[in-house]
Amino acid sequence: MQIDPASFAFTLLLAFLAAVPSSGIDINLPALAATGATLDASASDVGLTMSAFMLSLATAPLIYGPISDRLGRKPILAFGLVLFVAASLACAKASSLPVLLLGRFVQGIGAAATATTFAIIRDLFDGNAARGKIANVMVTVNVATVIAPTAGAALLAIAGWRSIYAAQAGIGLMLLVVVMFRFAETATTDRAGRLGLSAVIDSYRQVLTHPVSLPFILVGAAGGATVFAYVTGASLFFVGAIGLRPEQYGLIFSACSGAVMVGAFLDGQLGRRGVESARMLTTGLTLSAAASTALLAMTLAGWMPTSLVVALLMAVALGFGFSVPNVMSATMQRLPEIAGAVSAAAGSIQLTAGAISSGLVALRFDGRTALSMTAVMAATSLLALVLYLLVARPAERRLPSQTIDPGVAVRSPTKS
Repeated sequence: MQIDPASFAFTLLLAFLAAVPSSGIDINLPALAATGATLDASASDVGLTMSAFMLSLATAPLIYGPISDRLGRKPILAFGLVLFVAASLACAKASSLPVLLLGRFVQGIGAAATATTFAIIRDLFDGNAARGKIANVMVTVNVATVIAPTAGAALLAIAGWRSIYAAQAGIGLMLLVVVMFRFAETATTDRAGRLGLSAVIDSYRQVLTHPVSLPFILVGAAGGATVFAYVTGASLFFVGAIGLRPEQYGLIFSACSGAVMVGAFLDGQLGRRGVESARMLTTGLTLSAAASTALLAMTLAGWMPTSLVVALLMAVALGFGFSVPNVMSATMQRLPEIAGAVSAAAGSIQLTAGAISSGLVALRFDGRTALSMTAVMAATSLLALVLYLLVARPAERRLPSQTIDPGVAVRSPTKS
């Protein structure tokens, strides 16, 4: 029996799939030093495994997206999860750093298949229904983000760093079984259609020239860059500059992740009550921009009380939670026939923007202040707000969406 797309179980499945990439990063963070000790490498060298994972995670969806539009979401998910399980086991058995690096790169290629999660939502839902599903998925992903480092630390203490990769293999295997036997294909595929380089290029040409989807992709990229700047800069500032203990920083990180969850949850609830997506998006982007600008002003003034800094970072995260479900829904709304390509392009551009903002924060960190973090956060959050108000929103008004009732599922998944 297939899982009903309207059920909580289906939302939970999508959420677990969407959480695979982020948890694949966070669960390994506590084990870098221990891994290096075993493989005769420094913790910083082992940190390259994160880069290898993220590199493939950012690029592989660009291939998966157009293929899933033509062959379906299910075979892509199954292939990716098989690859993820195999690579996780290889990482668990790695006897040297180069082998582990290769395993992490392949593991990222497998995890990247779960980027089709948002395309699946677009296949089945429209308008506020899609927005609500995305919000619920975001809540669960952030729960996983909070739990993953603690779970990694517990596994490290009980059974060593190799058990972390074994656990990832187990999770991937469970998801694979569910996808194979309980998940019905959601995409309307044309198996006789072209599936070559020209078709892939044409899909991305449509995405990158669309008058509505492209501006919303850029809004999402700028908003994501704000969060990446925080993730990189907060650790440098709180631990490296003002000397908080790592566990204290962990509480701050968890509080900000909780704020994202609250924002996404509230957005989903308000959407069901008829609050317009445009209002929530404007509110979220404005809140993030105002809080980031306040942080920059405080940094320039040399007045950075920890409690107020944390509160403003939580406000940025809350605004992000308000805005992301609406950005993703608007991005994919106009191109349902190539939702996989849209999702892939949006994710890749956002990761690229995030990598740039993280690099700027790290390179410009002065060891004493939060200036690099707050400057990048203010610039990117203001850019997101300006792009929405002056580009994306006017384009959306000029090109009204031609969709069915925005509160219901588009169609039932095809039986496989």
